[in-house]
Amino acid sequence: MAAGGFSKLPNGTVVVALNLPSPAAAGPAAVRVLVHARNRARALTRLRNLGLRAVYLRGNAAPPTPDEITAVLHHPDGLLWRTAPTGTAAPGPERAQELWHPIRALLGRPAAQT
Repeated sequence: MAAGGFSKLPNGTVVVALNLPSPAAAGPAAVRVLVHARNRARALTRLRNLGLRAVYLRGNAAPPTPDEITAVLHHPDGLLWRTAPTGTAAPGPERAQELWHPIRALLGRPAAQT
């Protein structure tokens, strides 16, 4: 369905990165989603449980970069997104400035109460 890939970490967990069409009608056209989980199947299940039903990982064409792995490992939910890069050109300065967002910001769900 979309470009994506994974990286297996030394502790046995994986980080899965997927470029998906945005589920938000008013949002960006495509998003890059990062998921940290015990294995690839659990990572995809986490996305499917959030309502992203047609999510598949075929191949390893676009694995997460070291910066993406660091971002998702330091986020408490282990599930992030930002606008997907357009084209194959090197990312410009505007791309480098965009921060990662929690998945609830994309899906329109309220933040958990503490």
